[in-house]
Amino acid sequence: MKKLFLICFILWTNICNAQKIDFDKKLNELGIELYPPTKPMGNYVKVVRTGNLLYFAGHGPTKADNTNITGKVGKDLTTEQGYEAAKQVGVALLSTLKAEVGDLNKVKRIVKVLGMVNCTENFTDQPKVINGFSDLMVSLFGEKGKHARSAVGMYMLPSNIAVEIEMIVEVED
Repeated sequence: MKKLFLICFILWTNICNAQKIDFDKKLNELGIELYPPTKPMGNYVKVVRTGNLLYFAGHGPTKADNTNITGKVGKDLTTEQGYEAAKQVGVALLSTLKAEVGDLNKVKRIVKVLGMVNCTENFTDQPKVINGFSDLMVSLFGEKGKHARSAVGMYMLPSNIAVEIEMIVEVED
């Protein structure tokens, strides 16, 4: 009986360890470097946890040097540049996420995303822009990175940033 228990324990441990992903290595393979999250621009916090859900305040396309990608998609930026801006927002959100939970293996699911695109009144490809964020989450987390999403156009965003994204993430205890 003890031998059977030991075999089961070893198998269970191997399965659990096999599911761990080296997210630092995976981020490196994707050419992504996380950085210490920036401070909020006002009287709020970057993320709030309730139970197993993390609610993230809107993040912009802030780079590690604290500069932002700015401009209006459809006028100052192409759809492809907007896509890259949305991807950069993903990096900013991942930086806040890792600072909050410590280990990206705690992520159970990217649940919901609201993507806002600073764009001209005639621009209609907001989903293509926000795909920059969504593609990054799926590249990193696989099925756990697929999420419900809204992609909307805005006349203006704070400080003329190109994209702002909010997200909800489910994490393990």
